[in-house]
Amino acid sequence: MEIGAVTTMLRTGGAALLDLLLPRVCVACERQLDAGEPGVVCGRCWSRLPVLPHPQCVRCGHPRPAGVPRPCKWCELLPPFVRAVRSVCWTTGTAQSIVHALKYHGWRAAADGMAERMARLAWPADVLVERAALVPVPLTPARERERGYNQSHLLARALAARWNVRVLDKCLVRERAAASQTRLTPDQRLRNVAGAFRASAGPSDPLRGAHVVLVDDVVTTAATLGACAHALFDGGARIVSCVTFARARA
Repeated sequence: MEIGAVTTMLRTGGAALLDLLLPRVCVACERQLDAGEPGVVCGRCWSRLPVLPHPQCVRCGHPRPAGVPRPCKWCELLPPFVRAVRSVCWTTGTAQSIVHALKYHGWRAAADGMAERMARLAWPADVLVERAALVPVPLTPARERERGYNQSHLLARALAARWNVRVLDKCLVRERAAASQTRLTPDQRLRNVAGAFRASAGPSDPLRGAHVVLVDDVVTTAATLGACAHALFDGGARIVSCVTFARARA
């Protein structure tokens, strides 16, 4: 028997033994993953995502009733230089479990499946043509050391491979820590992150005149995305768009 065939047989046997002793389970529902099921989230959970319904606002991507001419209230949360915002699903049910697995439980591999679905989102034609780089929303150094990684950076890296654009992970820094946004009102969220971010221009100044796309796991009131967008615009970016995996209901 050839060495290659023996190696393949040993790998297959080893994987089967590992699955027997330590069966892989879905990080969202804890159901045992089927044989050959890729990633760390099962197909059932991906199929149960509470995907944002249509029709949606062409700018901010928030669902809105068909045929209603009134201005979009979610758009009013965005700075004028933000071109478009897109999200895959609501932050409820299965989506929330997947986000928590990535963000709080160390399941970095969940980012790839999340980014795969973010990559499929529809954008205005000018965004598709102009987007030059992805910018992950930064954590404070202390928080990143505690967690061991920045979940937004993992999403941006996986998304960049699918969009064929680069990741600028050093051009936006968090100046100060902010209190958790979880229990704050919209006005409190705005005050909490005001001035918390700063653009850090490098020698080549990659932001100058560029259309960049902010990446985060979740958007709630757009306070953090707005603060980041302001910092990038002040740092020389011409236009900012934003993409997240999940979004809180307005």
